[in-house]
Amino acid sequence: MTSTVVLIIAAILDYLIADPINWLHPVQVMGWIISGFTKLSWRFCQTSWTQRLAGIFLGIFLITGSGAIAILMIQVTRWLNPILGIVMESILLASCFATKSLKNAAENVLQPLISGDIERSRLNLSQFVGRDTENLSKAEILRAVLETVTENATDGVMAPLFYAIIGGLIPGVGSVPLALAYKASSTLDSMVGYKEAPYTYLGWFSAKTEDFLTWIPCRLTVVTLALISAKPMQVWRLCDRDARKDSSPNSGWSECAYAAILSVQMGGPNSYKGVIKDKPLLGDNIYPIQPETIYQALQLTRYCFLLWLGVATSLLLIAGISEA
Repeated sequence: MTSTVVLIIAAILDYLIADPINWLHPVQVMGWIISGFTKLSWRFCQTSWTQRLAGIFLGIFLITGSGAIAILMIQVTRWLNPILGIVMESILLASCFATKSLKNAAENVLQPLISGDIERSRLNLSQFVGRDTENLSKAEILRAVLETVTENATDGVMAPLFYAIIGGLIPGVGSVPLALAYKASSTLDSMVGYKEAPYTYLGWFSAKTEDFLTWIPCRLTVVTLALISAKPMQVWRLCDRDARKDSSPNSGWSECAYAAILSVQMGGPNSYKGVIKDKPLLGDNIYPIQPETIYQALQLTRYCFLLWLGVATSLLLIAGISEA
């Protein structure tokens, strides 16, 4: 019963307030640890194999440590007061979800773009994408936002919920530790999980771990989106045709599912620090990407999240009744 209450409260908190700017966020702490460890690794680990070992240690330490600290914090607050324990669990779990944060980030780019301030739109976009944004056209900005929103729908929304559900179904574990451990893996991937130097060896373990942990929730998300769209065969056909072209085993599937449902095309050339890289084309270019397209993608993510939340609540209630 407690896991069900925590899950529902966390979903409400994420929907209403997302991540308050002035609050210390678990991802911030993770980022400080990753950044500090990375600097030490570059100083003391000069060979490829020592950097690989350092990366393995960093990944295991941060992922397991995040889950362990979550358990400790929850146990201490429960000991102080059961209600305080539920509050702590709910806040920690809400920090793992990025539904409202994704919407806010997208709107920060879309609103100036719609009003004609393309320079402000480019600047705001640069705060949450890795590609160069200085010379992007309106169409390229819209594609960048849609690609970010649809890729992060899996690792920022659905995968944390998946692990929260799994943790809630395991007696004695709870929703928060697994969700926070996954969040640590995702943060590691976003900070050091690159094939390019200087992260080639240090970030190898983090990238592979995140790929592995995201594989199942990504496929379940694609299936859920396909069912919600009421055209599952079309979604599967396009994903089977295009998603495999992407170098990532997960982001291509997530983006392609949305592209198929929205009848748009994602991918193409992007500039990273002045270097042009071509991403595979995903979906059919039936309609141009518009601001409304991005809002539709966000709404699809919301529907998917709510559907999983409903199923999870039912499963957790059934599990609670069985234990009783």
